[in-house]
Amino acid sequence: MHEQLTWFSFIPGLRDVPSYMITYPLTGMVLIVCALLVSRTLRRRNYPEVPDEGLTLSSLFDSIYEALYNFTASVIPDEPERYLPLIGTLFILIFFSNLWGVIPGMAPPTDKLDTNVAMALTVFMAYNYYGFRSHGIKYLKHFMGPIWWLAPIMVVVELISNAVRPVSLSLRLFGNMLGDHTVLGIFSHLLPIIVPIFFMALGIFVSFIQALIFSILSAIYIALAVAHEEEEH
Repeated sequence: MHEQLTWFSFIPGLRDVPSYMITYPLTGMVLIVCALLVSRTLRRRNYPEVPDEGLTLSSLFDSIYEALYNFTASVIPDEPERYLPLIGTLFILIFFSNLWGVIPGMAPPTDKLDTNVAMALTVFMAYNYYGFRSHGIKYLKHFMGPIWWLAPIMVVVELISNAVRPVSLSLRLFGNMLGDHTVLGIFSHLLPIIVPIFFMALGIFVSFIQALIFSILSAIYIALAVAHEEEEH
């Protein structure tokens, strides 16, 4: 597939580098720098638990943390703080990666399957790891269903279902972000003054929704893997 022309194409040395190989690491580095700045600010506070007055980087991160914690706890009530780093990282990374598509002349790294598959496989390995950590070898009973004589059929069904999950996560994010970025690009060329503003606002909304959906599904998969209902019967 022909790589889309972006502003990076005009930088010597980056002309032949796929844009997602630049924007994806760049997003991560920016977020890491922001986290380090907030961490340094918190260490300098006399009372770290007291938020800043007004809008600052620290107060913004406080609000994001609180929202992500409440979200994680609503899906995984048992020890949500254990799973918050993964769910929170996924949401923040995907959302800010998606925002590249709102910038004229840029493309989001999430409109490539490579990056989405990497995140989806991370989720796949994580929820299975959490399942084994929570239940031990009994986690395999999750694949056998509630009725013993249906176990051979349920094992096949559950294995297929679990194998499809990373595929579904990858393709859903890929399709939506590619479609959103394509629509924005078309209207930016046809009507470059006013109409793209509406689609840029819509693009920000889509970026948030797609990050939220990916995070919700990831949290649900973890919640199903660590659920204890079967052990109580």
